[in-house]
Amino acid sequence: MFGRVKDVALLLGRIGVAVVFLAHGLQKWNNGIAGTAKFFEMSGIPLPTAAAVFAMTVEILGSVAFIAGFLLPLVGIGYVVISVGALLSGHIDNGLTGQGGYELVLVLALAGLALGFNGGRLSLDHLLWGRRRARREVEAGELANA
Repeated sequence: MFGRVKDVALLLGRIGVAVVFLAHGLQKWNNGIAGTAKFFEMSGIPLPTAAAVFAMTVEILGSVAFIAGFLLPLVGIGYVVISVGALLSGHIDNGLTGQGGYELVLVLALAGLALGFNGGRLSLDHLLWGRRRARREVEAGELANA
C-alpha cells in the first residue's frame, strides 16, 4: 500500500515540476528562437541561440518526457542546467527571497533532479528498464544463494 502511495506522490511531483518548466518553455516558444536568443544575449548568457534551443527543448520536450517518466535522470540534469543559467544570469543578485529572488529556481532545479533519479514506478523508465533490473537482481540473489 505505501509503495503505491509513494509512486502516486512521485508522479504528482513530476507533473508539478514539469508543468512549471513547460509553461516557461511555451513562453520561449511564443517568443521564437530568435526572440529568446536575443533575451538570453541581453542577460549575458553565452551562445544565446544554442542556449535558447537547448532551453526550449528541455522545457518543452523534456517536460512531456518527465510527465511520462521517460529518460528521467537526463531531463532532471537538463532542468538543473537551465536553472543554473537562470540563477546566474537573472536571479542571483536579487537574493534568495523577494521580487526576482532565486528561491523558486533553486527548488525547481533540485526537485527536478531528485525526481529525475527517483521518479517512481509509474514511469516509462520503470516499465522499460526497471523491471529488467529488478529481475536481474532477483536472479543474482538466487545464484548467490545456490
